[in-house]
Amino acid sequence: MSRIGKMPIAIPAGVTVDLAENNKVTVKGPKGTLERVLPAELDIKIEGSEIIVTRPNDLKKMKSLHGLTRTLISNMVIGVTEGYKKVLEINGVGYRAAKQGKELNLTLGYSHPVVMVDPDGIESVVEGNKITISGINKEVVGQYAAEIREMRKPEPYKGKGIKYSDEIIRRKVGKTGK
Repeated sequence: MSRIGKMPIAIPAGVTVDLAENNKVTVKGPKGTLERVLPAELDIKIEGSEIIVTRPNDLKKMKSLHGLTRTLISNMVIGVTEGYKKVLEINGVGYRAAKQGKELNLTLGYSHPVVMVDPDGIESVVEGNKITISGINKEVVGQYAAEIREMRKPEPYKGKGIKYSDEIIRRKVGKTGK
């Protein structure tokens, strides 16, 4: 049995969870509303203040979907109550970030500035060399942070580029003269 899949999801106060046909789950909370259509083969039940996900049989596909479905619902509940946040750091001489409305302007040593537009429901804040991305959807927050990092990945010799704040760059020794 999936250890993650069989754990119940507690519904905190102020959060409402609705189940529609085809396992469409809608979670409303203080920070907003999230909707997701989950695999129809699994049974999702709301019992009191808990959500329980069960699988019909022990086929390999059902086992893999069991834990995934439970985690997706759990992430939705956490998203509408606390939200998600990723912090990126910009390292390098002349590398800068500036915010104009919903646009994030990045100066990353290219011949042109890189302009990125915040997706709906995602907010980015620039403080010095740190960019904080926050929102209620874990998937979109992580994807947007990855797209920003992709603009200039950190390099191993000087550590220049955009990295996650908790990421550790393995440094390499440069070339040596005779």
